[in-house]
Amino acid sequence: MTGFIFLDKPEDITSFTAVNKVRRVLGVKKAGHTGTLDPMATGVLPIMLGGATRFSQYLPVHDKSYRAGILLGTVTDTLDTTGEIIETNDVNVTQADIEETVKAFVGNIKQLPPMYSAVSKDGVRLYKLARQGIEIEREARDVTIYSIDIVSFVNEREFIIDVSCSAGTYIRSLADDIGKKLGCGAVISSLRRTSANSILIEQTHTLEEIEKAVSDGTVEEMITPCDKMLSCYPAVHISDKQSSRFTNGGELDLTRVRNCPDDGICRMYSPENRFLGLGKIDRDNGILAVEKILVY
Repeated sequence: MTGFIFLDKPEDITSFTAVNKVRRVLGVKKAGHTGTLDPMATGVLPIMLGGATRFSQYLPVHDKSYRAGILLGTVTDTLDTTGEIIETNDVNVTQADIEETVKAFVGNIKQLPPMYSAVSKDGVRLYKLARQGIEIEREARDVTIYSIDIVSFVNEREFIIDVSCSAGTYIRSLADDIGKKLGCGAVISSLRRTSANSILIEQTHTLEEIEKAVSDGTVEEMITPCDKMLSCYPAVHISDKQSSRFTNGGELDLTRVRNCPDDGICRMYSPENRFLGLGKIDRDNGILAVEKILVY
């Protein structure tokens, strides 16, 4: 089984565990995910199956969106309610204060990655250092918040927001920054990713739905082909002989390839429209080289 399946990740498990559950249910040997979600988070988690794992680095980076609960007056080491409480504070802010503060974070901002994150420092994941009680200096990153909409106020200490942002944005850090600006501290109380890699939450499936589809024999309907996820690259169709040469790692003479686009990555197809993998066009040297072959 090769392709992508879009999981609605359940709460309280890691993305790694979620992938392993899907892998076992589907009976595939190899699987991976794009865009790690925190254990407490739910929502869109694209999972690569079989040969699709070879193309993870070629997936286009897309913006993401989230629905998040923000709890005021609490500060934890993980910046969410799963961590150890560092301090608690009185909350003396109005809804108008919150609305005004939230607006200040829309646009291009600097954001400090949390210690409990998968960011690497000198080859070591920050969360591994954090578990040892080690905190190190991190460089602030440029991220973009396209919009923040307040969905509702749960009570005087908690509210729900919808966030649309660039890849690499940490919603936990956003909540922490909002809390600091309000002067009372804040953490994430709930987090649901509603879109990622152009996949919407409505396109995802729960583990239970995947299990049922396997039982019913309809799971193939849930699998998205590799080339559909790589549609940002132009398509090139080649002959039978060229297909054989390409899939065996041989480069092609550009003068013998029809309708070839400019330099760069392209999707390669056989005359039967079978996706072969990715090629790389090199006009200077007149070749179309193998970038990555699809192995089923």
